[in-house]
Amino acid sequence: MEAYALPVNKQFQGSLEKFLELIQKLQSGTTQRMQLSSLESLVAVDGREVFRLLLEEQIQQRGVGDFGPSIEGQDGIERTHRRERTIKLKTIFGEIKIERLIYSKPESTSLIPKEAILNIPENSYSHGLQQMLSHGLAKNSYSEAIAAVKERTSVDIPRRQAEDVVRIAATDFQDFYEDRGMQALRKATRDNEFVVLTTDGKGIVMRKEDLREATKKRADETEHKLKTRLSKGEKKNAKRMAQVASVYSIEPHERTAEQIVSGHKTEKPPKPQAKRVWASLESDAKDVVSQMFDEAVRRDPHKKRDWVVLVDGQQYQLGLIKDQISSRNTPATIILDIVHVIEYLWKAARDFHPEASADCEAWVSHYLLMILEGKAKQAAAAIRRSATCQVIEKREAIEKCATYLHNNAPYMNYDKYLAAGSPIGTGVIEGACRHLVKDRMDITGARWSLKGAEAVLQLRSICASGDWEEYWAYHEAAEYKRNHRSLYVYPERMEKVGLRLVK
Repeated sequence: MEAYALPVNKQFQGSLEKFLELIQKLQSGTTQRMQLSSLESLVAVDGREVFRLLLEEQIQQRGVGDFGPSIEGQDGIERTHRRERTIKLKTIFGEIKIERLIYSKPESTSLIPKEAILNIPENSYSHGLQQMLSHGLAKNSYSEAIAAVKERTSVDIPRRQAEDVVRIAATDFQDFYEDRGMQALRKATRDNEFVVLTTDGKGIVMRKEDLREATKKRADETEHKLKTRLSKGEKKNAKRMAQVASVYSIEPHERTAEQIVSGHKTEKPPKPQAKRVWASLESDAKDVVSQMFDEAVRRDPHKKRDWVVLVDGQQYQLGLIKDQISSRNTPATIILDIVHVIEYLWKAARDFHPEASADCEAWVSHYLLMILEGKAKQAAAAIRRSATCQVIEKREAIEKCATYLHNNAPYMNYDKYLAAGSPIGTGVIEGACRHLVKDRMDITGARWSLKGAEAVLQLRSICASGDWEEYWAYHEAAEYKRNHRSLYVYPERMEKVGLRLVK
């Protein structure tokens, strides 16, 4: 043992002894015969205990947060009663004990400088552990995320506490994106780039009490065929619509109608830059569309760049977008998503020709070329004339397609859009609906609470936008202000015990 003695503060003796104990194990005859996986398990378990002791002892050697005989709070009340108490805090290395001095006075909130020094959360989980759990829950189910945390840290977090952690973690979502406006602007500074806005809705199965009133009323009037599950067609009255939005920048990419129809590949198309995606269940579509325009303004406050709003033709959303453009006096171009147009064409083509036939494909290509050349109304009229001339009786898909083209013709000037290098597809928002909502929220059998679903959507949005590390630093600073800084007065006196209040 003496051969490994190191000069170290005696207050770290426990962690040093555990470390030397691990070294002795690794030198023993038993471990010399171990396979790699067994060694990994040994070092992981014993090493975690070394780190846990190091963390606990480092905090201990910093004292109990003795500020003197009394301490004054922001409320102007002097706390003179002092007592030492120990709390247990669960961390990424396991549970640790923290001794701290409490200042109190009857009928006043107690002040604990040591907790302010360390920025201890209000619950019993460290910010590091909360971050690990929240990041896991943004990607996986509660059971999977909780199990992953336990495997990595040995800390078992009950489901109810995990839900609380997630809600706390998402608290600063809105403020974060509002405060970082200038940074978002710096991420996309090229004047030739388009500012692209796009939005869509995606339903989530909710607990009945958290449905919107109209949906709840329809659900009450629906007689379910089965007692234990929803049958086909019944889920529509069990869902609440999440509004998904995205704002990003993209460089112009010129191409021709012929290139798109033929599938001819041009040079590598540009990728979206500074992309932000998010979704909300609590906010209605009107509010989310307004937030979408707010985000675009933060990126281009002087409206020097070309704005493009990609839509799928849904009339209510289209109306909200037009209202925003009008009220903000924003010269934005509304473009109908070409993928939705192609889907309507294929459905109509199957009324004319056998499905998956060469004739069916040629029909779609013919009318798609017309539309991409800026002739949407002419294409709609031609489709109807062709159906009449061929005496096609089953023509529901044909009529839907023609009506869709005719009604949305003002947003289908594709010849101009292509010449300007503008995007014409809503792939970003379609991907966001799938990734943010469906892949995580549409788990079989899941029924979400409004608060829980909103928090998970916000955390997934942060991850999908590539802002996780930046957001978490912002969240911890905000937690510090809420839980600690707001309680104290005289920041310069606090510095004597290591308390650095955020200005």
